[in-house]
Amino acid sequence: MITEQTTIDPKIFRRTMSAFATGVTIITTAHGGEAHGMTANAFMSVSLEPPLVLVSIGTRARMHGLLTEGQRYGVSILSEGQQQLSNHFAGQRVAGLEPPFVWQHETPLLEGAVAQIVARVVEAHPAGDHTLFIGHVEYLAFNGGWPLLYNASRYEQIDRIGPHAPAAPLGWL
Repeated sequence: MITEQTTIDPKIFRRTMSAFATGVTIITTAHGGEAHGMTANAFMSVSLEPPLVLVSIGTRARMHGLLTEGQRYGVSILSEGQQQLSNHFAGQRVAGLEPPFVWQHETPLLEGAVAQIVARVVEAHPAGDHTLFIGHVEYLAFNGGWPLLYNASRYEQIDRIGPHAPAAPLGWL
């Protein structure tokens, strides 16, 4: 077997991966009766049966230490008007900002999000400098609206003008 050894520059890797447009989520959990949250775009659905989702959390993030097997986490998929909340939970604190939490299944979620999910951690898989937390979905709500997007290290919105504009989001739940 021939193996090829290559060195990937972390800065170039990060820049290359930023070409993949994603939505923006706030991952939340409750600890000691308080809400804790962080901005993340490494989120995805895993399975329909059973309903599973996954979030990738850096091992140095405070959230990493709060998620353990059996612990619930919330996922708030931000709407296009919630960029300030994304920045706030990404460490760029906004003085006087009180995040508008709503609670479901003893888990904080952000009011006004396009969608909200509560999942209970059923598996955790170390993966380099991150851990993949797989959660079994216990609650979800689709609230409608347009999502906040992130691409090439900047926020974006869906272009609703022109021949290729998408139809308005549907309430399919």
